[in-house]
Amino acid sequence: MALVLALIGSGLTGVTPVGRVFTVVALILVALAYCFKTLTVQDERTHLAIRYGPVPVFSKRVSYAAMTDVKRARSTFLDGWGIHWSPGRGWTYNLWGFDCVEIRLGGKLIRIGTDDAEALAHFLQSKLPPSHAVGA
Repeated sequence: MALVLALIGSGLTGVTPVGRVFTVVALILVALAYCFKTLTVQDERTHLAIRYGPVPVFSKRVSYAAMTDVKRARSTFLDGWGIHWSPGRGWTYNLWGFDCVEIRLGGKLIRIGTDDAEALAHFLQSKLPPSHAVGA
C-alpha cells in the first residue's frame, strides 16, 4: 500500500499539497470500499465467522455456545449497511438489502445481512446450545 501511495505521490509533482491530501484520502477510501466488496458468513465448527472481503480486514467470530436466540428478521433503511452499532439494535454486519438474521448473545444483539435469511436462521438454530434450542 505504501509503495502504491509513493508511486502515485511521485506522479503528483505539479499538484498542490491540498490536492495530494485529497488524492491520498480518495485512494484510502477506494481501498476501504474494496475491503467491503463481499460479506462471507462461514461455519468454523465452534464459531460463526463473519468476514468482509476479498481482503479480510474486517471480521468477527461468534461462538455458538454463547448464542441464546436466533431468528430471521428485516433491517430498515435506518439500520444502514456496513458494520456499525445502533442503540437497541446492537451490531449490524450487512452488505446490501434488508433480510437479516438476529443473533442474541445474552443481552447483546448481532444482526447479519444475508440473501438467504431462512437457511442461515435454520442452520444457526441447529447450533444453539440445547437449553436455548427452539422447542426445548
